[in-house]
Amino acid sequence: MPTPAVHTLIDAAVPHRLHTFDSGTSDFGAHAAAALAADDVDPGLILKTLIIDTGRGLAVCCIPVTHTLSLKKAAAALGCKSATMADPRKAQRSTGYVPGGISPLGQKNPLPTVIDAGVEKQETVYVSGGRRGLDIALAPGDLARLTGAQFSAISSA
Repeated sequence: MPTPAVHTLIDAAVPHRLHTFDSGTSDFGAHAAAALAADDVDPGLILKTLIIDTGRGLAVCCIPVTHTLSLKKAAAALGCKSATMADPRKAQRSTGYVPGGISPLGQKNPLPTVIDAGVEKQETVYVSGGRRGLDIALAPGDLARLTGAQFSAISSA
């Protein structure tokens, strides 16, 4: 059954491809990278969806699984003084997705979103499809348009 993320892409007629894999039970980004590596996908194009708390509310940061989020840079990109990682239960309640399967697309309550600038010019990126073990390949511009995201340098290798 399609997830809300997949429905969002279908409803918007956005070209995409679905990839399913064994998600494991932890470190979901690493499992996605390992599974997609079998299809010759560069791990730098696989984005993890991180939910942060800005003190004014929650926000989404999409960064390559090979990188680390800079909370300071993310806060600055969102016009805030600081940010912390969100409580997973709050993230789940807000997005409607379970941690490890949170998609930036089709969220129950759409959140402000920032995508790492390093992937802006790429042809394709991979994001969670709304459940563990499902990734969606799509153009970064389409991801930004559908989520209302901005691109900003928010991570480091």
